[in-house]
Amino acid sequence: MRILSNFRYRVVWLTLLMALAAPASADTVMDWNGRADVIAADKRLPPPVQARALALMHVSMFEAINAIDRRYRPYRLELIADRNTSREAAASSAAHAVLTALYPDQAPGLDAQLAAELGRIAEGPAKERALILGRKAATDLLAQHAGDGEGSDDYRPFTQAGVYVPTQPVAGYLVRQFKPWVMTSASQFLPPPPPALTSETWTRDVNEIRQVGALNSSVRTPEQTTMGKFWLLTGARTYNPIVRQVVLAKQMDMLDCARVYALASMAAADSFIAVFDAKYHYNFWRPITAIRNADLSQNPATPRDATWQPMGETPMHPEYPCAHCISASAVAATLRAVVGDDVGEISVTSSTAPGVTRRWIRLSDYADEVSNARVWAGFHYRFSTEAGKDMGRKIGELTVATQLRPRKP
Repeated sequence: MRILSNFRYRVVWLTLLMALAAPASADTVMDWNGRADVIAADKRLPPPVQARALALMHVSMFEAINAIDRRYRPYRLELIADRNTSREAAASSAAHAVLTALYPDQAPGLDAQLAAELGRIAEGPAKERALILGRKAATDLLAQHAGDGEGSDDYRPFTQAGVYVPTQPVAGYLVRQFKPWVMTSASQFLPPPPPALTSETWTRDVNEIRQVGALNSSVRTPEQTTMGKFWLLTGARTYNPIVRQVVLAKQMDMLDCARVYALASMAAADSFIAVFDAKYHYNFWRPITAIRNADLSQNPATPRDATWQPMGETPMHPEYPCAHCISASAVAATLRAVVGDDVGEISVTSSTAPGVTRRWIRLSDYADEVSNARVWAGFHYRFSTEAGKDMGRKIGELTVATQLRPRKP
């Protein structure tokens, strides 16, 4: 009888050890990312606002999981947890706490998802500790970014007395006041001014977009038109799928998955802070304004087209530099620094080009396509896309070089 009892004891203990040693599933991180994406789509959140929410959620999840595994340096929180604490419960608790704080009207759905995630985890101290840990990570990080966007929109359009200016509110003006995640200031990577209106660069680029970015362009190819429409979709819905595919392709465990999502989310959030700081610093005119008023530039090589229209609807914020370009480049640079440029096949679909799937082998090709598409859509000059890509690359590389670094043995 004693032999049988000892045998059963050893089986139970071995089973417990195997459960504790098994790598936690990365699915938990990706499931909550999907929930945040659905909320953003339903609420039609602007890309910078969604990027801030994702950074808050993913960094909180990373901090909670890393407090258990302790393989990387934390972002800002010095949390330490018992190694037998449930990683899945800690991550879910952190994500739930962030999203319910940001979107209290979504609490019923978020509560249901938390209950489903926790229902797969055995009751006990490991789960109880995890719930406390996750909530603390979320609460502490939310407190650090509590003041984002609290300023007043005092943007003043430049005009002359009696002259009409658009009355629709501009977009992204307060984003430049968000607290950066990685950068020392919003202007850390401020690019040089846009080129003079009589320069060779301006002449080349405004004439390029006048021809290829026009609504009725006769030189834009069908494929360029498709890509221009495809990338009218902006924000995290364009790069979250890429992060997910990289995580799955590299078979990352839960902590590494949380780390990659946190790094990419921080880089993306800072890219929007940097680009809107630059946009409202330079207040540079959009192609539709420049081309219809080309006679004011005193440049005979840039003809005026009084009825010119872009292929897409021009966003309501200044042109320079390109926002879509900087966010794509920041995420691509972050992932490149972690896993390399060649990641096998990655793909994205877009609600603005139904039935079309874009595929790449290299992350740099994805970032380049986004930049080209903004020219073909009639939104951005070539020099603006290059400036945006350069800013994004610097932000992504800085993020990986300075944040969530492996601990030294």
